Amino acid sequence: MIQPTLNDLNCPDATGFHRMAYWQWGDPASAHMVLCVHGLTRQGRDFDVLARALCQRATDAGTSLRVICPDVVGRGQSDWLKDPAGYQIPAYAADMLALLAKLQAEAPIGVLDWVGTSMGGLIGLVICGQPDLPLPQRVRKLVLNDVGPTVEWSALQRIGAYLGKTGEFESVQQAADAMWAISSSFGPHTPEQWLALSTPMVRPVSTSDSSAPQRWKLHYDPAIAEPFRAASETATQEGQALLWRLYDQISADTLLLRGVESDLLSVDTAKAMTERGPRARLVEFKGVGHAPTMTSADQLAVVVDFLMDAHDQ
Repeated sequence: MIQPTLNDLNCPDATGFHRMAYWQWGDPASAHMVLCVHGLTRQGRDFDVLARALCQRATDAGTSLRVICPDVVGRGQSDWLKDPAGYQIPAYAADMLALLAKLQAEAPIGVLDWVGTSMGGLIGLVICGQPDLPLPQRVRKLVLNDVGPTVEWSALQRIGAYLGKTGEFESVQQAADAMWAISSSFGPHTPEQWLALSTPMVRPVSTSDSSAPQRWKLHYDPAIAEPFRAASETATQEGQALLWRLYDQISADTLLLRGVESDLLSVDTAKAMTERGPRARLVEFKGVGHAPTMTSADQLAVVVDFLMDAHDQ
């Protein structure tokens, strides 16, 4: 089974620099790049199944592909910020511009596609909605996974109730079970699928006692909760008005995924996204809430076909 390589770069911030890690799949010299950006408490290995499927489709078509899956700062293998105020969408978008500039310097990007789950979709919306940004290429195809310019306040409150509680666990399986308790809205997964998604979500707890049993905690900086909880409903609504203006400026061919039971992306918001701006194509998945993990065959087929149609011709 193919595996990604782990890479990193230094990104500027208010206190100096932080290191952002990213996972690279496929051909590092390929001109076709798919950038996959994860959700609020997740990390780049969420896209393992999708990345393998995309690379396999390219191989089957006799072409090449580069899939890049960053760990957004504060998550996964990336640094934690000294100032938690930096854990916000505009700063994440700036990091993605730095990443794209590095990747462009390593191998010119001819085609750029974006897959964003939840927070990763909002970052993509900010990037794609500003035509004057210094991108190596305009984003050709954009996948927004269960997110849009309007995010339901009740869903943000639900997320805020557990955000930052990274805990400690006696085993990876125990951590996986705890995550399932707050993530069952992701929809049906086999125990093997869920454990594969959960394993990169934990890191060992450091201890000076070498005889102590190994314990585990969630991978992300609990301080990402600080700016999240500081946001008021009024400020969130004002931000959503800006996001709609950005959405209306998107020129990329856009696919919108939605879990039928999603509490974050409403039916009305999804419908509006099909009628304005890039007029997204909407695909919904039954038995799934927020957010589809793109690990099941039906979800994979929709995304891979959308991104790779040119490779098959």
